[in-house]
Amino acid sequence: MQSPAYDTVTPTSMVAAAELRMALKDRGLRMTPQRQLILDVVGAMHGHISVDQVHQQVIRQFPDVHITTVYRTLEVLEELGIVRHTHFHDGVAQYQRTDEAAHQHMVCTVCQADIELDLEILKPLADEICRLVGVCRDCQRVREHANAVQTPGRGVSQTGR
Repeated sequence: MQSPAYDTVTPTSMVAAAELRMALKDRGLRMTPQRQLILDVVGAMHGHISVDQVHQQVIRQFPDVHITTVYRTLEVLEELGIVRHTHFHDGVAQYQRTDEAAHQHMVCTVCQADIELDLEILKPLADEICRLVGVCRDCQRVREHANAVQTPGRGVSQTGR
């Protein structure tokens, strides 16, 4: 998987800071310098980033920040719609800003290479899957039984006698 790229804090992350501050306040928490730094890391990231990667960025400036603070802050950011998370084949949660285009990943089962796929490529498959409708096995059995009861000459009486 590619490493996230970082640049300066964007105006979007400044708006997010105000939202985060209010969300934290609603939960009885306050906007600490550590939480602000977590938000700054998220605001500067591109691509996916794990909790551990965020934590590594944060402890460069605040070595005493516990990883639990990172988890909780990312959860609040997800509730606010600022980030979304996904799990890759290795099971590690990866976060991505919601202002980046959604996509899918294909992972090579031999070398573990991770290739991002534009969702537009998958749209025809998604459309086809949506057309896959039918009758489940249980309902098929019920229909078959009902047809057998209603069809004379099949050894089952219509009156049930």
